Amino acid sequence: MSEQTIVEQAWEALEKSVIYYQGQPIGTIAASDPEVASLNYDQCFIRDFISSGLLYLIKGKPAIVRNFLEATLKLQPKTGQLDCSKPSRGLMPASFKIASLNGEEYLKADFGNHAIGRVAPADACLWWIILLRAYVISTQDFELVQRDDFQEGIRVSLELCLVTRFDMYPMVLVPDGASMIDRRMGLYGHPLDIQSLFYAALRASLELLVPNPANQTVIQAVCNRLPLLLRQLREDYWLDPDRLNVIYRYQVEEYGEEALNQFNIYSDSIPFYRLAKWIPEAGGYLAGNLGPSQLDCRFFSLGNLMAIIASLTTELQSHKILNLIELRWSDLISHMPMKLCYPALEDNDWRTVTGADPKNRPWSYHNGGSWPVLLWMLVAAAKKMNRGELAHHAIAIAERRLVQDQWPEYYDGPDGRLIGKESRKYQTWTITGYLLAKEIIANPDHLKLMTFDLDP
Repeated sequence: MSEQTIVEQAWEALEKSVIYYQGQPIGTIAASDPEVASLNYDQCFIRDFISSGLLYLIKGKPAIVRNFLEATLKLQPKTGQLDCSKPSRGLMPASFKIASLNGEEYLKADFGNHAIGRVAPADACLWWIILLRAYVISTQDFELVQRDDFQEGIRVSLELCLVTRFDMYPMVLVPDGASMIDRRMGLYGHPLDIQSLFYAALRASLELLVPNPANQTVIQAVCNRLPLLLRQLREDYWLDPDRLNVIYRYQVEEYGEEALNQFNIYSDSIPFYRLAKWIPEAGGYLAGNLGPSQLDCRFFSLGNLMAIIASLTTELQSHKILNLIELRWSDLISHMPMKLCYPALEDNDWRTVTGADPKNRPWSYHNGGSWPVLLWMLVAAAKKMNRGELAHHAIAIAERRLVQDQWPEYYDGPDGRLIGKESRKYQTWTITGYLLAKEIIANPDHLKLMTFDLDP
């Protein structure tokens, strides 16, 4: 099948996924697999729509993005309350669908209260801010973002993330399952995926907030948080051969301000021999999580790719992450870009950490499964760092499979050869992940919608 035919089929499938509210396009459903019960896949998810939204902006069709931004903003709670059974002020819904009552359409939001596992979408408000920035860059519609309701929406989202709390770190503290990895995977605390999105959203907010008295406090809070977050992630989350040697020789039970091992990491908890063999001399990456006595050494693709896109990592660190991907291609890419995390939890670790989750069995779904939506992030990161050969190689691999396999949600197996056992077909963000990657390759100027320059 020719490249042009693949692109045409992808666009046709995307157009079929568009949903309309009061006659206007407002988003895209998660999947349109006719062979499986829809569950919540007939809803529009904020995180799923990001690649759709970026694609429509690139193609000069911003109306659907504007409608989406306005609709989700109206669903965001703006008043505080102490009822733990209701969404907090500033939280964006994980998804919404169009319902009707007495013949009238309305939007019904899901803040995680209907989701499997009842997980809260900590990433939704962060993605919303990132998409809003892309919309403004694309359309120059400053009037929209400067409206009082949009300024308030940004402000209350940031207040939710910058809230006073028990922990004393600059990262966002979230429960397990609060991001794209929305099932139990041992990510409670400060998972990299959320921290990378948090950093990007903070930087985007500084471009979007009007410097007026109402915003003064939150702007100052963002300016205070950014350098602390940047230092913490670049230094304490970073793993490469040199850093491994430092951690390997950590002293424990240190006390006081001069402690080198501030999180009291026990070296026996880290698989040094495997890591020393796996991380190339020219490679490195950001660890998956960091907390008291905990360093999660798994490689999480979304967090590392977004770190490059948002310039959370230095130029050298960004190249080292891409070096790692290139030199460990068979582990992270193989037959489908790309692993959501690596390695998978297996045996007793799988039973203990995931609760023996059958969907997250080893090398499936979030536990080492391969997700085609990550293709656009990989391509964006590679093109930003002038590593186009990685981007072209990844796209070529995806093109050989995606149409034939009917655009599945994810792939199983250590090499990504198997279509996910419970994977939906015609998954919208699989389709848009491919199309967006193609647009970035064709015109790298589109990177301005999603990337940030080094250090604000």
